[in-house]
Amino acid sequence: MAEKRKALITGITGQDGSYLADLLLEKGYQVVGLSRRSTHYHYENIDHLIGKIQLEYGDLLDPHSIEQIIADYQPDEVYNLAAQSVPADSWRQPIVTAEITALGPLRVLEALSRHKPDARFYQATSREIYGGLEQEVIDESAPFLANNPYGVAKLYAHLMTRTYRQSYGLFACGGILFNHESPRRSLHFVTRKVTMAAAYIHLGADNPPVNEAGQPLVANSKVRLGNLDAVRDWGYAKEYVEAMWLMLQQDEPQDYVIATNTVHTVRDLCDVAFARVGLDWRDHVEVDPRFMRPTEIAASRGDYSKARAELGWEPRTQFKELVELMVDEDVRQLEQAR
Repeated sequence: MAEKRKALITGITGQDGSYLADLLLEKGYQVVGLSRRSTHYHYENIDHLIGKIQLEYGDLLDPHSIEQIIADYQPDEVYNLAAQSVPADSWRQPIVTAEITALGPLRVLEALSRHKPDARFYQATSREIYGGLEQEVIDESAPFLANNPYGVAKLYAHLMTRTYRQSYGLFACGGILFNHESPRRSLHFVTRKVTMAAAYIHLGADNPPVNEAGQPLVANSKVRLGNLDAVRDWGYAKEYVEAMWLMLQQDEPQDYVIATNTVHTVRDLCDVAFARVGLDWRDHVEVDPRFMRPTEIAASRGDYSKARAELGWEPRTQFKELVELMVDEDVRQLEQAR
């Protein structure tokens, strides 16, 4: 009987990590997840996986813990999804963003080169590496123009992944993922803020969670947001992790853009989310300057032609469907909590 393939996922408690763990377990992998030590052991996104995965505690800030885990488990595939992943927070915490999001992947690459050089490595790169690039459609050939601390950190990690591939022969891939969302998305992100706010207002629920300013997400039946004209290419995270896995199954390591090649504004997001529960978003959304980015990324959509041709991957869930399923799940969770 063939031995199970073994995968290590950093950031397993996040949206992408939990969906990827689901996928790999379905494919028969042994899954090891890296998480930072905490005073609690409740991880909402992976509660359903307890007993099915091995959870190890470590930190991308600590190279010794990373090296020890890789040396002990000898994983066949490593997916680095851990990061300080909120672009808005990167201006307030640029140094910790650099340490985790830029240097963290380098520590993983170094550990692999020393202890498991034949492992296949996936680095979660971001659309933010293109930042302010004024180009309507972006593919793998587009020039990098990161314009915020998060994007710059992701770009460093992306270029180091490429460097270790070219210089040391590691099977290392960068997945350049445009925005991808789901009901497992953190409330730090505008999509989940909007869908959760719509659900709260619709149900008249009490005790809303707090926003990034430490204030109630919903107050007086209103949610406060930043730039409503910001444009994003939004896809479904559950489908995007399939592309991550496919990248590591190829004969040669390469980088791929994963996106939908469509764009919508935050205003569109509000419209669809509130309409799902029979409300007019204009009655419930206020613009708050505190949530404006110092610099905004350009309005671009991602061309996933290479992924479609070489990986056989393409998005299946459209924007409206995605937003509505997120609202439906938030409503379900709030009703269950009652």
